Amino acid sequence: MANHDRLIPGQTVAWQGRSWIVLDLPAIDRAVLRDTADGRTESAPTVEIRPVAAAAEQTARQDLMLIPDEDWNEAWRRYQVIQPLVEKGPYRRTARDAEAVAKQAGKNVATVYRWLSRYEETGLVSSLLRPRRRDVGLSRLEPEVAKVLDETIQTFYLTAQRHSPAETCAEVQRRCIAAGLMPPHPNTVRIRIGHLSQKMQVAKRMGSKAARERFEPIKGKFPGADYPLAVVQIDHTPVDLILVDDEHRRPIGRPYLTLAIDVCTRMIAGFYISLDPPGALSAGLCIVNAVLPKDMTLARMEIATPWPIWGKMQKIHVDNAKEFRGAMLERACREHGIILEYRPKGTPNYGGHVERAFRTFMSKTHGVSGTTFSNVQEKADYDSEGKAAMTLAEFERWFTIFVVEVYHQKAHKGISKIPPIRAYEQAVCGTDGRPGIGLPMRVADEQKFRLDFTPYVERTIQEYGVVIDNIHYYSDVMRHWIHARDPDNPKLKRKFVFARDPRDISVVYFLDPESRIYSPVPYRDTTRPGISLWELNAALKRLAEDESVQPNEELIFEGIRKMREIERQAVDKTKAARRSMQRRKAWTGARKAAAPEPVATDIPASDYPGGEVLPFDDIVEPE
Repeated sequence: MANHDRLIPGQTVAWQGRSWIVLDLPAIDRAVLRDTADGRTESAPTVEIRPVAAAAEQTARQDLMLIPDEDWNEAWRRYQVIQPLVEKGPYRRTARDAEAVAKQAGKNVATVYRWLSRYEETGLVSSLLRPRRRDVGLSRLEPEVAKVLDETIQTFYLTAQRHSPAETCAEVQRRCIAAGLMPPHPNTVRIRIGHLSQKMQVAKRMGSKAARERFEPIKGKFPGADYPLAVVQIDHTPVDLILVDDEHRRPIGRPYLTLAIDVCTRMIAGFYISLDPPGALSAGLCIVNAVLPKDMTLARMEIATPWPIWGKMQKIHVDNAKEFRGAMLERACREHGIILEYRPKGTPNYGGHVERAFRTFMSKTHGVSGTTFSNVQEKADYDSEGKAAMTLAEFERWFTIFVVEVYHQKAHKGISKIPPIRAYEQAVCGTDGRPGIGLPMRVADEQKFRLDFTPYVERTIQEYGVVIDNIHYYSDVMRHWIHARDPDNPKLKRKFVFARDPRDISVVYFLDPESRIYSPVPYRDTTRPGISLWELNAALKRLAEDESVQPNEELIFEGIRKMREIERQAVDKTKAARRSMQRRKAWTGARKAAAPEPVATDIPASDYPGGEVLPFDDIVEPE
């Protein structure tokens, strides 16, 4: 796994709008940082730390000893050009200052701004290096010199004598001179050493045992599950519990649980509980819950115990159910570099970790009022519906508390009889004999990540907007793409991706193919009420029963209005009606919870000449 995806000592990160270097990771919830601008040190919550720009990281990670002198000198010269602008800071420098600097250096002003942006993202002169070439230190060597260099590394550096890189450079020089060859630059030798596998270097120089201890974190028994989030298993199950609705506290049936478990540490990476049957949406929302930090969720539920696992997993392992084989899930995983792997047929043990977790959780629900138990024999004469007591929100909180305060804290025999939270801490922060792998970086654009794992449709864009299942949507953000042609086949109109949350289809999200940014696109008629995809399908099904009726938007919404009125009148009589109304409440709550939080902006107070300040004193009320 690439280090730029992890929070480890030496990494450049962003926190509170500034650039920092990670000095230490003493615990999974705290990191010690040093400001790259003024050198001060702070302790920061890991959940607040963000990655810096990928291009800046690529240069910042270079070892200064491996940078050729001419490249470093050029980076330093670039810094000297922009130094006056850096010292003035972003609020005092002007466009005229930048133009003057560019003129004096004989550069285009756009080049100066580009250098300035790269430097201020990291605070490192190395960010001004030219992009690294793949052939540096390798392809330009004469074959005879390259052969001497490789032989020296194998027979002199990669030995139990542990000769230093400097000694290796001297030995290469000695052997080349003896062979009548021009020795390579010492930095070329260091670069060649730098291309070697770290694990192989330790194995050759310090022994295989040392290499295993240093580079093999706590291992799971699942193939490839060698570190946290290497493999995450996901599956669904109905919960052995009857829930009640919020308003009448009457039974509404069993919820479904979608669970994601980290195979290496047995930590629960995420879950999703819903009254809706399992599908692409529940799988996607479970992945979103697993990847994004849970601090806001815990705060909303008033739970103080941390749940410190987050970040993109390397591989998601699922069974062959149809909800895991949709285009949305495969496209989203590809977009984010996640491998989606299906359980090999005939190998049920491959899904054993998540299934054992299900059994553990279900056994705990058997002690809760309203349990259905696991079979008829266990249930006997128990009145599950009569004893039902918890709402969906209450069960979600109960389950979260069980995960973070019971399951994560209890010793697990599958991981050396230590608790999952301890296994996770050891893998992330390290032990006396093994360094930690660090925490994953937070996803930079959480809203895009959510929408990528939302079901989507593909449609063409017309002058009146886009039509999805007989409902019209419009926004000016699509204007540029009206009647666009398919770039691969100009005879056809181009289709665009629209993410659509089935729980509320009043807004879809248009993915711009150039900017890769999602933009909300509401109903064309914004007076329409928010509805779910399930309500839409039910309305279309009813309209299809009358062959003389051609479905249109007006008929659809009128049908849904009538269906809701029938449901409202039946709520006291039938469990199905109560369950339907509770599902709609859950959809509305989820939509509000997923809405982006407004960002508070500090606005400087204006000078006020004095006098008493009265509220709305400039408003004249009508007589």
